[in-house]
Formats: sequence, structure tokens, C-alpha cells
Amino acid sequence: MSLNFNLEIISPDKKIFVGETSEIIIPGFEGYMTVLKEHIPFITFLRPGIIDGKNLSDQLFVEEGTVEFSKNKLLILSSTAIFLKELQKDKKDSLRQEAEKLLSSNNISDKQRYILSYKVDTLKQIN
Repeated sequence: MSLNFNLEIISPDKKIFVGETSEIIIPGFEGYMTVLKEHIPFITFLRPGIIDGKNLSDQLFVEEGTVEFSKNKLLILSSTAIFLKELQKDKKDSLRQEAEKLLSSNNISDKQRYILSYKVDTLKQIN
């Protein structure tokens, strides 16, 4: 019996990954979640972080997105999913500096501060 389930990671301009996996870890607002076959159905939002899983060629950096799991199919929609090997150092540094600048502003909501702090922390961890 296979432990795999279907996974699709899609951005507005292309399908990033379509295939099977036995495990995927996603950064949800509730924290990192591990999804395995037969997980209960759910819909959630992504926060900035790293998507990692079996059968992915590389980890993915995401800033936001939505996730739906139902009938052993996981669908991840994000306009900012970037494989780490494709994330150039200057782009990563630029994203981090922009987020740090916004984070230092007094004119942002608590939700924006929460999201930006995760974005900065994640970008700092990427080598």
C-alpha cells in the first residue's frame, strides 16, 4: 500500500510541482504543519516560511498563499513560491531589507508585523 498522496504547487504563471509525495511540511499561521496521506481535510493560509517535502527537488520559500487538502490531494497556491536554489543572494537580501524597513515602521498592523517578522527570520536562515 502506497503512502503517497497527490501534490500540486501552483503560482499564477506556472505549475511549480505536480506529482506525488509521502510527506510535506508547510508554514501555516498556526505553525509548521506536516501533512501525510489520509490527513483530515483542511484549508489554511501560508505565512512566510519554507515548504519542504519528499520528492521535491529543493525546498521552496513562500511569502503567502493558500493550502487545501482533501481526498489525499494537497493543493498549494502561492504567487511567491521560489525554489531556494533559484533564489539569488541579492534578491534574498533585497527582500529581507525591504521587510526589515517595513517592520521598523510604526504604521503597520500587528498582523503585518507578525508576517514581516516571519519573512525576515526565514530569509536570514536561508544560506
